[in-house]
Amino acid sequence: MALEGSLSDFGLADILQLIYFQKKTGVLTLTGGKDKVLLMFSDGNIVSAESRRRTEENRLGMILIKKNLIEEAALRAALEEQKATGLRIGDILMNKGLVGIEDLKATLVSQVTETVVQLFSWKEGTYEFQSHLVVVNKDMPITLDTQHLLMDGLRIVDEWSLIEGKITLDTVFEKNDTTDVSLTPDEERLLTFIDGESDVSIIIDLSGMADFEASRTLVSLMERNVIKPVEVSPVTKVTITDQAEARERSFMKWLPSSTLIIALVISFLAPTIWGSRSSITFEPFPGGDELRRLEAVREIDALRFKAEAYKYSNGFYPRDLDQVGSSKDPWGRPYFYRAETDGVTIISVGPDGKMGTADDVY
Repeated sequence: MALEGSLSDFGLADILQLIYFQKKTGVLTLTGGKDKVLLMFSDGNIVSAESRRRTEENRLGMILIKKNLIEEAALRAALEEQKATGLRIGDILMNKGLVGIEDLKATLVSQVTETVVQLFSWKEGTYEFQSHLVVVNKDMPITLDTQHLLMDGLRIVDEWSLIEGKITLDTVFEKNDTTDVSLTPDEERLLTFIDGESDVSIIIDLSGMADFEASRTLVSLMERNVIKPVEVSPVTKVTITDQAEARERSFMKWLPSSTLIIALVISFLAPTIWGSRSSITFEPFPGGDELRRLEAVREIDALRFKAEAYKYSNGFYPRDLDQVGSSKDPWGRPYFYRAETDGVTIISVGPDGKMGTADDVY
C-alpha cells in the first residue's frame, strides 16, 4: 500500500515516525502551496533534502561566501572553471584548497536540517513516499537522525509562537549603549550587522543563520536591552492606491499568459553537487551574470518573506512590490509579481530580459 495523502489528515510528524520506525529507504515528496520538497531516506534516516523554493539557502557557493569561507572572486573563478570542465562546484573549491571537507559537510548538513525543519510550519499540502534505492555519497556521507530532527522541528514550531508579534522582517534595530553584557557567539555575530538601517531580513541574509535562530537571537538581544527598534509604531492596514492597481493591470496586460505558464514550469533542479539530491549546482550563464543571478535569488526569497509578513499584518498580499521592497531586479528590470489567495509569484526575467527563457529566476 502506497504511503500518500493529505498533511491535514496525516501530519508530518506521524509520517516521519512511520518511516523511521519501519526503517524505510526511498523518497518522500511533500507538495504545498508555495514549495515542493523531496526528502531522501536510507534505513529510516534522512540523507538529503531539496527544496524548489528555498534555492538561495541550497546554493553551496553563496552560503560559503556568507560564512566568510571563500571570497566572491574565488566563487566567480570556480564558476568559470565549472563551465569549462563540468566539475562540481564543491569539488573545484576543495581541489583548489579554498575550503575543507568538514566545512563543506557542515554546510550541507545545515542545509538539509533547515529544509526539513521549515516543513513543520506547513498547515496543508500533500505527501507521497516511494520506496526505492537512494544513492549516498560515499566520499561525504550525510545521515541525520530522523527522531532528532522531528524533536527539533516540533520544538521550533512551538518556540516560533513566542517570537511572532515581537519582530517582523521589516523591523530595523539600532544598538543601545549597553555595557557589561555577556553575549553568545551568535549574539556577537548578529550585533555586528545592527546599524540602524538594515532590517531583519537583511540581517538574516548577512549572518547566514537559519531564519528561526537569527530571529530568536534578535529577540533575546532586544529583551536584554542590547538593541532596540528604530521606530515602534502600531501596525495599520495599507490602502492600495488606484495608481498601484493601474500599474499592476498595465503590467499584467503586457505579459502574455503563455509565457507566464512557460516560466512557471521551468525548474531550477540541476545536477547535484555531490551526487546527492540535497544540493543544487549553480547553472552559469554567459556574460558574467552568475553573481547577479545569486543576488536575484536572494532578493526574491526576501520579497516572498516580506509579502507573507504583509499578509499576516493586513490580511491580504500587497498588490505591488514597491509596498514591501525594491521592485527591480539586479539587471534594473521590474520583477514580475502576481498575488493569489494562497501565495505570491515573483520572477526575474534574467540577463536576457525575456520572460519564459532558461535564465529566468524565481
